[in-house]
Amino acid sequence: MKIYTKTGDRGDTRLFDGTKVRKHDDRVEAYGDVDELNSFIGAAASFLKDASLTSMLAEVQKDLFSVGAQLADPGVKHGSRGKFQIPPERITALENAIDSFETELPPLRQFILAGGGSGGALLHVARTVCRRAERRVVSLSEKVEVNPIVIEYLNRLSDFLFVMARVVNHREGKEEILW
Repeated sequence: MKIYTKTGDRGDTRLFDGTKVRKHDDRVEAYGDVDELNSFIGAAASFLKDASLTSMLAEVQKDLFSVGAQLADPGVKHGSRGKFQIPPERITALENAIDSFETELPPLRQFILAGGGSGGALLHVARTVCRRAERRVVSLSEKVEVNPIVIEYLNRLSDFLFVMARVVNHREGKEEILW
């Protein structure tokens, strides 16, 4: 099987259920942003030395495949517990990680500039891409049914990425530049 199909040469693509849509369709935009987010997380992880952090990010990447699959399938059933679903425990896991990370960090009393080392800086980029993906999914949800846990997950994930970026930079001795 070839990687190229030529079906998109005229600006169309197909959703999971076979529905033909334009490549700028709201669903395609939403799962495209989630895919971009997943790639930035993978890039950030490639700079990290801490196996526990890279393991957390690998789990997030798996979650994002599930999110993208849900967004690409107009017929997905939100009550099922299949591979495409995000169980509420995944949001709890993000919250627990955030709480744990924050015990290592000085409290934030003002904004910080995104940056630091390579891994931390890419996690900050991933956070901003996550926020964009969240906005796209919220916009999509105003037109079609979207599982509310997807929006909740993306919202929590952006917080997780922010705090993880801070932890990575802190552990690497990279100074946070205050604004």
